[in-house]
Amino acid sequence: MHRTAAVTRTTTETAVTVGLDLDGTGRADIQTGLGFFDHMLTLLAGHALVDLAVRCQGDLHVDGHHTVEDVGRSIGQAVREALGERRAIRRYGHCTLPMDEALVTGAIDLGGRAATVLAVEFRVPTIGSFDVQLVEVFWEGFAAGAGANVHAVLHHGRNAHHVAEAVFKALARSLRMAAEIDPRQAGIPSTKGTLTV
Repeated sequence: MHRTAAVTRTTTETAVTVGLDLDGTGRADIQTGLGFFDHMLTLLAGHALVDLAVRCQGDLHVDGHHTVEDVGRSIGQAVREALGERRAIRRYGHCTLPMDEALVTGAIDLGGRAATVLAVEFRVPTIGSFDVQLVEVFWEGFAAGAGANVHAVLHHGRNAHHVAEAVFKALARSLRMAAEIDPRQAGIPSTKGTLTV
């Protein structure tokens, strides 16, 4: 039985639809109007082994901020809905991932509370036309929507594309681990007996 969710979010700034299968195979169908962002979301699906469909019509004539933030929040909300009570999940996931000269450690707690810490610096302000600040904006939105702690630490790396890719891959693999069913965990993975958002 697959854990799935569909989310629609419409504001004056964006119109977002997300389809998610947490127990997928890594299929991605992404159209946000931001090529580099589409690439990162495709990596997210592939390394988390989730099936992810995203459509976003955003106010790109302003910039990419609203698009990236609202897509992050919507994907996070889809994860939250697909997890349900979060019964029998591993809850925590982590990964240290090399991407050429870049090395990033990511960690996620699907414990119901939102927090984001990205200790990641970029040497340039943009990757193509993509503002590097939006990497953190995406994960902040994701954490808020999912009810997750999201942490990433850049150990070293020079190339901004490689750094961003390592962040997305490390956190995708952390999400995969955290969302997996743990055969030894019969109930809610918390000593207080509940995980709430």
